[in-house]
Amino acid sequence: MAAHNRVKGQQPHVAVLAFPFGTHAAPLHNLACGLASAAPHVAFSFVNSAKSNATLAAVDSAPPNLKFYDVDDGAPADFAFDPRSPEEEIDNFMRVTPGNFRKGMEDAVRRTGGATISCVISDCFLWFAGDLAAELGAAVPWVGLWTGGSRSLSVHLYTDLLRETVSAGEKGASDVESKVDDELGFLPGMAGMRLCDLPEGVVSGNLNSVFARLLHRMGLELPRASALAINTFEGLDPAVLIDFHAKFKRCLPLGPLNLLCPPPSRPDSTGCLEWLDRQAHGEAVYIGFGTLMTPPSAELAELAEGLEASGAPFLWSLKKKFWPLLPAGFLARTADRGLVATWTPQARVLEHPAVGVFVTHCGWNSVLESLVGGVPMVCRPFLGDQHINSRSISHTWKIGVAFPEKTMTKDEVAKALHVVLRTAEGKKMKERACALRAVALQQVQPGGSSSENLRALVAIISTS
Repeated sequence: MAAHNRVKGQQPHVAVLAFPFGTHAAPLHNLACGLASAAPHVAFSFVNSAKSNATLAAVDSAPPNLKFYDVDDGAPADFAFDPRSPEEEIDNFMRVTPGNFRKGMEDAVRRTGGATISCVISDCFLWFAGDLAAELGAAVPWVGLWTGGSRSLSVHLYTDLLRETVSAGEKGASDVESKVDDELGFLPGMAGMRLCDLPEGVVSGNLNSVFARLLHRMGLELPRASALAINTFEGLDPAVLIDFHAKFKRCLPLGPLNLLCPPPSRPDSTGCLEWLDRQAHGEAVYIGFGTLMTPPSAELAELAEGLEASGAPFLWSLKKKFWPLLPAGFLARTADRGLVATWTPQARVLEHPAVGVFVTHCGWNSVLESLVGGVPMVCRPFLGDQHINSRSISHTWKIGVAFPEKTMTKDEVAKALHVVLRTAEGKKMKERACALRAVALQQVQPGGSSSENLRALVAIISTS
């Protein structure tokens, strides 16, 4: 991609490069919409896979100065996605990067009448965006957005130190296994976190997988960025953010993004909010494991039995294809106090006064939505950053509980719900969650740090 010299007076043009898997593209799209609304004189080109763009466009209410551009996802013509092997889809995509993004950016320049790209914003996973920005000119800034929490990013910034400390690698696998409960207090703000809370591919599992190598390279490249935007807020993990402010040229916490740049609201098609209106204040259990995760069938049954044993009213977001895995007669027996819905407007559910606890996989978007609602959590993490998020919830912030064996059983489910909903400690969890909610709300108000950081980002893209 040839370097471009921007013509004086030419419209600024921001290329926004998305990682099209999981829940990565949606927060970046929300941020792009917020920036486009705040800077109507700037052209925004959202560069993403056709499949992911189609999902976003289905609920799109983007400003007129934001346009979608599709790129090759690398999938063979006969490719069939296997949910049991999500890395295969990522592997296909990463094999055609960064060339597909380079072509997408060139297409965006042509279709905006030759407006050269003056700034590149990317999901942090796309570490090569720094190279693409440099190809356009030394003055073209690269801004990375980390859509997860600060602790999960810190892990990738310190991967080499972690591996060196525990002798990870081909010779050190047994060493890692013997230290899984060792704490990570030698890293800034990571006191209380353990080796077993780290994602696979950092010190355990396949360190040479495409995904592990991508994240390792990202950790090495990110400090080059002109700015790091991150979906968290000042006051949540202060020691980690102090380290980031020292490590990056500019660190801009913008969270919670679902408050600062709220996504378009979808109608309550399943009637769950109306159902919640009929429940007592703070009594209902909400269960939701995100769009990608579903517990194993045995755990689904244990969870259902634990819910039934708890006696608490519950709202469960569960795709219909999994309903046959629930215990025989469960839906009929609990119909008077439970609602199993195929979809829920989760952020609105968690802000409903009837919800007293959230049973969650601890994906970062879900964690922030629970914080915004002031709702304590019961944690069942599965993969990636979910384990470190779970540990933050239960150990650092003390606004929830985690299952001792990291799997759900009937008795442990009933016990966890009792602790949160019925005990003095559960009341303290609620108070702590509400205190964090107050901090989050303050930061997105005019004059708050997240609001001011958004203004700073608008200034970066407007003047570059």
